[in-house]
Amino acid sequence: MSAAELASGKGHKDENFPVASILIAKKYRAPVMAFYRFARTADDVADNPAAPPTAKLALLEDMRASLVGGSSGSPEATALRQVLTERGLTNQHALDLLTAFRQDVTKQRYADWNELLDYCRYSAMPVGRFVLDVHGESRDIWPANDALCAALQVINHLQDCAKDYRELGRVYIPLDLMEQASLSIVSLALDKSSLALRGVIGELARRTQGLLATARPFASQIRNRRLSLEVSVIQTLAEDLTERLLNRDPLSDRVHHDRIELPGLLLRSISHFVSARLRPKRTGSESTSLS
Repeated sequence: MSAAELASGKGHKDENFPVASILIAKKYRAPVMAFYRFARTADDVADNPAAPPTAKLALLEDMRASLVGGSSGSPEATALRQVLTERGLTNQHALDLLTAFRQDVTKQRYADWNELLDYCRYSAMPVGRFVLDVHGESRDIWPANDALCAALQVINHLQDCAKDYRELGRVYIPLDLMEQASLSIVSLALDKSSLALRGVIGELARRTQGLLATARPFASQIRNRRLSLEVSVIQTLAEDLTERLLNRDPLSDRVHHDRIELPGLLLRSISHFVSARLRPKRTGSESTSLS
């Protein structure tokens, strides 16, 4: 069994949030896309419902070995290793991602919010950190990055909570909140959320709003203006989706953006970007780290 056999066919244009969009300068897109292809391959391996866990873990280990130079069995990891070497970048962010994907294979439940955020430390935060490193940005702004990336991850989990449970048996909604609401995880398999489940999802959406509040200064802290604008767009999309999760049921309603909504959201993000650039900058040390 190979990673290619487990490919979902999903590409960077199918993601919830922009990946190496036209806003990113051309010279930075190649390493970002190499990182994305590596992440997409590992994600497809971990999420394939037909492959046995032992096969998934073996493929992820081959990716790790190819990344650090002990193998060349994974084309995506080998290509990323070459890019990292050429650019003088660390492989730690990619290794952190592999930790999350191995966890996806072996762990299907999360006890509480803190445990979920610890997962985000490996599954989401490394993506933003890598992009910042590619652009030569200061690591002082990692706390704001980490808050935004964690928020994006939680949004994805809430949007796909029914699909994750039905297809993969995975539940990212913290079990303590389910227990407090006297809910069983089988409620995620229903066609419509109960009032109790809506309450749990609403509570997680409000906590996500807290992460996004921490992340709000992030775009203005980034020196590269094109990257700053992309982050502003992502922040706006995330805030809108979180508001949507407060008012819609992910088990029965559409909670993703469609193309017709994007122009208006883009204009809103540009407005936020301009106003943020006019405000005095805050340093990353003024935020609280999530890592």
